[in-house]
Amino acid sequence: MSGRKDFLSQPAPENYVAGLGRGATGFTTRSDLGPAREGPSEDQIKEALAKRAQQLGAAPPTAYGATEKKEENDDDDERFQDPENDVGLFANGAYDRDDDEADRIYQEVDEKMDRRRKLRRSVFPFRPSPFISHPASRSFGLSHTSGLEEQIADLKPFDTYREAREAQERKEYEANNPKIQQQFADLKRSLASVSDEDWANIPEVGDLTGKNRRTKQNLRQRFYAVPDSVIAGARDSTQFDTTVTDDGSQANGSGADSVDGTMTNFADIGAARDKVLQVRLDQAALGSGTDSTAGTSTNIDPKGYLTSLSKSEIKTGEAEVGDIKRVRVLLESVIKTNPKHAPGWIAAARLEEVAGKIVAARNVIARGCEVCPKSEDAWLENIRLNDNHNAKIIAAKAITNNDRSTRLWIEAMKLENDPRAKKRVLRRALDIMKTSVAIWKEAVNLEEDPADARLLLAKATEEIPLSAELWLALARLETPDQAQKVLNKARQAIPTSYEIWVAAARLQEQMGNANKVNVMKRAVQHLAQESAMLKREEWISEAEKCEDEQAILTCGAIIRETLGYGLDEDDDRKEIWMDDAKSSIARGKYETARAIYAYALRVFVNRKSIWLAAADLEKNHGTRVALWQLLEKAVEACPQSEVLWMQLAKEKWQSGEIDDARRVLGKAFNQNPNNEDIWLAAVKLEADNRQTAQARELLQTARQEAGTDRVWIKSVAFERQLGNSAAALDLVTQALQIYPKADKLWMMKGQIYEAENKFPQAREAYNTGTRACPKSVPLWLLASRLEEKAGVVVKARSVLDRARLAVPKNAQLWTESVRVERRAKNVAQAKNLMAKALQEVPSSGLLWSESIWHLEPRTQRKPRSLEAIKKVENDSTLFVTVARVFWGERRLEKAASWFEKAILLDADLGDTWGWYLKFLMQHGTKEKREDVISKCVLSEPRHGEIWQTVAKDPANAYKSTEQILMIVVGLLE
Repeated sequence: MSGRKDFLSQPAPENYVAGLGRGATGFTTRSDLGPAREGPSEDQIKEALAKRAQQLGAAPPTAYGATEKKEENDDDDERFQDPENDVGLFANGAYDRDDDEADRIYQEVDEKMDRRRKLRRSVFPFRPSPFISHPASRSFGLSHTSGLEEQIADLKPFDTYREAREAQERKEYEANNPKIQQQFADLKRSLASVSDEDWANIPEVGDLTGKNRRTKQNLRQRFYAVPDSVIAGARDSTQFDTTVTDDGSQANGSGADSVDGTMTNFADIGAARDKVLQVRLDQAALGSGTDSTAGTSTNIDPKGYLTSLSKSEIKTGEAEVGDIKRVRVLLESVIKTNPKHAPGWIAAARLEEVAGKIVAARNVIARGCEVCPKSEDAWLENIRLNDNHNAKIIAAKAITNNDRSTRLWIEAMKLENDPRAKKRVLRRALDIMKTSVAIWKEAVNLEEDPADARLLLAKATEEIPLSAELWLALARLETPDQAQKVLNKARQAIPTSYEIWVAAARLQEQMGNANKVNVMKRAVQHLAQESAMLKREEWISEAEKCEDEQAILTCGAIIRETLGYGLDEDDDRKEIWMDDAKSSIARGKYETARAIYAYALRVFVNRKSIWLAAADLEKNHGTRVALWQLLEKAVEACPQSEVLWMQLAKEKWQSGEIDDARRVLGKAFNQNPNNEDIWLAAVKLEADNRQTAQARELLQTARQEAGTDRVWIKSVAFERQLGNSAAALDLVTQALQIYPKADKLWMMKGQIYEAENKFPQAREAYNTGTRACPKSVPLWLLASRLEEKAGVVVKARSVLDRARLAVPKNAQLWTESVRVERRAKNVAQAKNLMAKALQEVPSSGLLWSESIWHLEPRTQRKPRSLEAIKKVENDSTLFVTVARVFWGERRLEKAASWFEKAILLDADLGDTWGWYLKFLMQHGTKEKREDVISKCVLSEPRHGEIWQTVAKDPANAYKSTEQILMIVVGLLE
């Protein structure tokens, strides 16, 4: 047995303060200090004064009655050397007669003050009468004052009386309120008689604190039934399994990684981290608004949502036993509390069904039907839970209690297998409820012969003349002529029903009279009189329904007669109708959108934006002939719009009608003389058809008639495409004399010299151009790249530094500076420049893309992408970079979705199309690649770093969009 004491019996460490570790501080009470110490007594003061006089060799002081120190106290001199004792503070000073006189004076003052204090506090045993006075006082008119000094000097009896009284009161108080140490004083004295053997036999105090704590914990502890999942998990933890899980990893039968936590699976941690970042990227992308602005995709997939709901349903036998018991107790309480509440019985029955106790469920719902005989839901639930034979009996009882319930009659009909029995049930129901539309519909649907169904519907319309649904069903079964009569009767019976008017319009379209009889015009007038006119959005929905049912003429008639209803001229009708058309296009209702544009063009004939929107609809979702017809009407309505003329000529040219395109441009010249756009369109038409002489002649005429800087630029570019560098240089020199501020002319001059390897002349052209056009970013970039190409990186840095001063906060200049350092293998300086660039231009997708892809390690690309998306709202370049990050991680579906988001955001960026096609060449199908190429050709992108470099190369002048796209794909890295 160990002799070591337990923890509570061990002495506390030195300077230990309880609770100091959790922030508590120690404190001291009066019981710890004991009673307050009184000051020195009068005898002690006298002895101190006599001792000090003896040390100084002087006579004992007379103040306070000090006497000479006795010899037997000489050995106590050290106690007066305490530095905290005031008696010995001036022991080393000289004590003379003046000090003794001062002490004596102070003593007299203290005694006098003490007498005065005692006089005020004294209690006199007698009170002299105020009427007794000294004879002298009557003589001089004064009060009795003689002998006052004697009374003040002789107060000893009164002092003794007061002090005795105070001592008695103090003694009584201490007797009534004794201190703890006084109460145990007798016990302490009795401890002196305890022997050593008695001390050794005193038992040790046990750990009562811990024992009490454990007892209380045991009282609070509760026990529950162990769930089946815990038992199954304990069973599987001891098994050894070599199967492969759903995520492709091998199952570990030992369970060490998941049970004891001694092993860390870094692969799982990385996968979880990637999943979190992926979710954040998706949320950031959804928050950017690309889906809502494009209008071609939906944020919620209804099918997928329903599928996820079906997966989350609890199957029979999978519910927790404890949960079922708790819910059963709750539902029993509900039933007992409110037995007439049918939903409680239904819930209790379904609980038993989920628990697999179908018999108990039937018994519960049977009791519920007895208690709630008028509840349709209870009877229907009872029918559902029973088999067919019992269900028929239950249905009969239910109908007996609820003979006016349509749902019960229909459910009873469905329980029958024989069609004649079903008809019999419905006829019995119709005998009781002749005005039930649902039962009439079920009866009509059971009839196989159209004639019998027609007779039933005729009878139904007689019984229920206000049901438009029955009238329309009858009209569908009749011949066109008879259907027209039926609809007229229905219109008279229900004058506020718009469905009947729409059905009449569709009937006229089927009969071929849609253009002769304007039914919808009469419908609008009649409904307006009856105050039953629908809103514009509701009429558009009806038109879209007609489009779905291939009633195109009716769809157009509805839009034509109702689109302008309720809108004044002061309203923004053009914007409202344009928004309606875009919404219909987003829903795939192109005929409705076409009708909206047609109506808008009738009201706003000269609005170019509406014509362009309608032409875009025909180009994407219509035919080529319809597009030509629309554009011809557009140029007639807006003859001064060169955009419409050029679009018509382009469509003619792309379809191979070169002569028609020339005639269109000729008409455009007549309507818009000296218009540079038309001149350049004519030049492009001739140049693309390799009519070099005619194109050069047109350019020469254009320089004379409409000599703008753009015409001169196209002239120089045309000569460069033909390889005539001398002619191009001559033209650019002439143009710079006329337009010295045209930065493109300076760039073309420098590029001509650079192509001929004349670097000094090119440098001079670029330098002169930057002085003339200091705000031109492409000109600064060309100057820097020329110096870098010449091998002078220092000058390239200097050019870019001057460019950033001239054009501050420009992302392209900062990106080029970073790339210069990166190409020079100076990565540290590149990172420093990138940090400064992101501070100056934090919302640039180009800078973030450069940083993520070239200056960040592979593991940090995805976190940096998330940070960039938060700071940059919508940027196609950044989206492409995120897609490439997913591509590198083999997350192909995510990569494809981000590429598509980038294209939806900016279809004019050619580099995005190139990256997407390059991705599809490795991981896409042939059909998908062809689809992307066709969409790129339709979009005709014109921007992008690589795209512009390829498209503006004179060697690629006559190449198509598809060919340029393939070249860009080959150059992307």
